[in-house]
Amino acid sequence: MASANKNSDKQVLTMAEVQQLSADKDKCIMVIDNHVYDITKFLDEHPGGEEVLKEQHGKDASNAFEDVGHSSDAREQMKAYEIGELHPDDIKKSGKKPRSVAANPNDSTGGAQGDTGSSWIKWVIPIVIAIAAVVLFKLLARPGTDINRPPTAI
Repeated sequence: MASANKNSDKQVLTMAEVQQLSADKDKCIMVIDNHVYDITKFLDEHPGGEEVLKEQHGKDASNAFEDVGHSSDAREQMKAYEIGELHPDDIKKSGKKPRSVAANPNDSTGGAQGDTGSSWIKWVIPIVIAIAAVVLFKLLARPGTDINRPPTAI
């Protein structure tokens, strides 16, 4: 059935073997980026609800996973549920490489950028807008003009 991978303790499974594993309705098995996951214990914890996971049961869920745009934390958390890798004969030749998980999202050497990398933008942009509004108001407001007093006739 499944053979042991030389490089790790993970099994190498064919897609047919994944579908056999998924025949057990008490389990939730799926393939994401050529890795096989048993996410049964994660169903209740999934922020998007268990139904979205159950829809992908026994299938290659790579596209659905990428379409949602999961965080680097979610990608890191997936590792705990990995039970094997997809057999090389079953790997789809899509030309698309699986997204890697950045070891340190704050590292400027590359990888996915975390929320902390763009947090400065969240406060710089409002400050720039506020300063521009004050400058524009000062330039357009004429000094000495009382807006509460009606204009005098000529």
